[in-house]
Amino acid sequence: MNMDFIGISLGEGFNVPIDFSSTSNGCTRDINYTTDINRQCPTQLRAPGGCNNPCTVFKTDQYCCNSGNCGPIDYSMFFKSRCPNAYSYPKDDLTSLFICPGCMH
Repeated sequence: MNMDFIGISLGEGFNVPIDFSSTSNGCTRDINYTTDINRQCPTQLRAPGGCNNPCTVFKTDQYCCNSGNCGPIDYSMFFKSRCPNAYSYPKDDLTSLFICPGCMH
């Protein structure tokens, strides 16, 4: 069966809200996060026009997932609480991957 897999990531930061709605039946659900994270962005992650990811800012194994231990951390939980349908850390597949019937290209 031809399937499309859709995921929206906050792993590199945030700058604009998004709403992805399917126009056909069969998708697991719509994806949206309309919270304005820029206004709530932690001071340490603020960047011109958006909210940075902690790896870019701190450059440590903890925030860059270099150790292979890539579970949720303080900043990823901040993003996840505001945008529960988006990836907030590398192994966040269970709540952030959506499947829709594919189209013939």
